[in-house]
Amino acid sequence: MNRRSLATTALTGALLSAALAASAQDSPDPIRLTLHDWTGQLITTHIMGEVLEKAGLNVEYVQADYLAQFAGLKTGDLHVAMEIWETTGREAMDEATATGQVVNLGENGMQAIEEWWYPSYMKEACPGLPDWQALLEPDCAEAFATPDTLPDGRYLGGPVTWGGFDEERIAALELPFQVIHAGTDAALFAELESAYQRQDPIMLWIYAPHWAPIKYEGEWVAFPPYEPACYTDPAWGVNPNATHDCAKPRGPIWKVAWAGLADKWPSAKAAIENFKLDNTEMGQMIAAVDLDGKKLEEVVDGWMAANEARWKPWIGQ
Repeated sequence: MNRRSLATTALTGALLSAALAASAQDSPDPIRLTLHDWTGQLITTHIMGEVLEKAGLNVEYVQADYLAQFAGLKTGDLHVAMEIWETTGREAMDEATATGQVVNLGENGMQAIEEWWYPSYMKEACPGLPDWQALLEPDCAEAFATPDTLPDGRYLGGPVTWGGFDEERIAALELPFQVIHAGTDAALFAELESAYQRQDPIMLWIYAPHWAPIKYEGEWVAFPPYEPACYTDPAWGVNPNATHDCAKPRGPIWKVAWAGLADKWPSAKAAIENFKLDNTEMGQMIAAVDLDGKKLEEVVDGWMAANEARWKPWIGQ
């Protein structure tokens, strides 16, 4: 064998060794991504999972409670959560990251709104809306009542696991309303669909990004603007004796992970940090599943095929 052949063989061996070393940086163990109970989060998480699999990583999906998942993220039993909403999850996220066991991997590109919402046709019965003080009027509250809540109005909240402090807000603002929690995300929007078709009274939790505030004409209630002190200092706000006398916060949707992710799967951490979607495309994908009846896998595969130029750089391709 001549010197050129030896040099070529050595170079090839070095490149192969470097490639094997690079791939060896990521553990072959499965990265556990959490799944929750609303369509958008399932889409977000499966897109991220598909991208990680394209990078050659092992992905496992684990059903988990939205807020209780932080216990598993702290211990490393769970590894990645793709949607922590500023509106409902910020306190739990901040507590977890303060321990050093969970890290915030940045915004996922979407901006969150979660608030009380009503169809526009209800303004005839409660003309002071969207000002929250209109809800204090007995006639207005009764316009949203059901036989089970009379004389109080009925507020259809999200599943209990979503948090949101609706009971605390009602108490703090002394609203004549009762919270009735929907059992699932699907049940929440099925009731909206039914009420809207019949022009029946309804006040409920609506969030964005989602198709509902695009499909239906309505408004979010304008509560006193949120400030962090509203949730911690009773002296803040219209009720000096209670917290939560304000709107829910609005803002980014965050990605968080077990602090050990960077050491065990460094390329996964980089890909997750790069991940970005926007409200419009997410709303369209949720509508494709919830309204058009497409399978979630079909929608995710369609996004992956149409957006190679976006996700390939997330994994260095």
